[in-house]
Amino acid sequence: MPTARVPLGLPRFDATAMATIAARLTPRDYQILEHLLHHRVLTTHQLQRMFFTKPQPTRRRLGILHKLHTITRYRPWTPYGGSAPCHWVLGRAGAELLALRNHTTVKELGYHPDLAMSISVSDKSGHQIGVNDFFADLHHLARHTPETHLRAWLSEKQCAQIWGGLARPDAFGCWSENGLQIDFFLEHDTGSMTLAKVADKLATYTDLAEATQITTPVLFWLPSRKRETNLREVINSSEMPIATAVQTDLDDGPAGACWLPLPAQVGQPRMRLAELLTAWPHLTLGRSPQQPATTGTTGNDSYDDYLESLLPRDDENR
Repeated sequence: MPTARVPLGLPRFDATAMATIAARLTPRDYQILEHLLHHRVLTTHQLQRMFFTKPQPTRRRLGILHKLHTITRYRPWTPYGGSAPCHWVLGRAGAELLALRNHTTVKELGYHPDLAMSISVSDKSGHQIGVNDFFADLHHLARHTPETHLRAWLSEKQCAQIWGGLARPDAFGCWSENGLQIDFFLEHDTGSMTLAKVADKLATYTDLAEATQITTPVLFWLPSRKRETNLREVINSSEMPIATAVQTDLDDGPAGACWLPLPAQVGQPRMRLAELLTAWPHLTLGRSPQQPATTGTTGNDSYDDYLESLLPRDDENR
């Protein structure tokens, strides 16, 4: 009887092989696999900021995971010389182990053996890396700063599974800092879309807010100050709470004082991400029949339960 074909270079993943691989993985390794499953591709630098400290231990551990076929990699071509960082994607054995841990199948996870190839040739991979940069910076800050926590990070695919076709944010996040906590939708802008089309997305967020009875700020993460100024002029006014910022990794990056709510008074200072909770005093943010009334403060067990209903919290990122 013919056997199933195994891709070149991969061992046959029978029960004994999987048990051997599983015995070599740490809780942190499984966190890496889970993040690659949900967020598709992460660079070496992003993984270092999220889970490690120094470059050498990062590369060493990723090399071991690669040899175990739990992750795979590719390195994008760069047109002006130099070398792009390794981009890491969930591997075949990693998908098998996650399926076993989650009592499901590899197919139901949405994993395909050609995932790395499809991501590497996609014209959207740069956009995905940009979105993941935003949250990798929040992860890094939370690891090293007391009273900060990235309590939720949902990918575009996870958002689509939860909220259907009402809106398609690039990601959903929940960030807490010094007693303030805010839910938000992220729109990572690369400048490739006309500002009119970017502004048109707001209608879908209005529909989502009406359907879910949840008012969630929409944050536009923009590539330049000029692009930000022009977008604010196009949007002008909106029923949704909106804030804009220019992409930066300085001064706490996206968690820092880089956000300007819409509308804004002349000379109004920019706000930290968590401070946006107070930017629209006429609105009650993050409220739905399923959410507790005190979502604006941290340490709320009911809100923790609500977040877990969307996606299990990753407490070990601290």
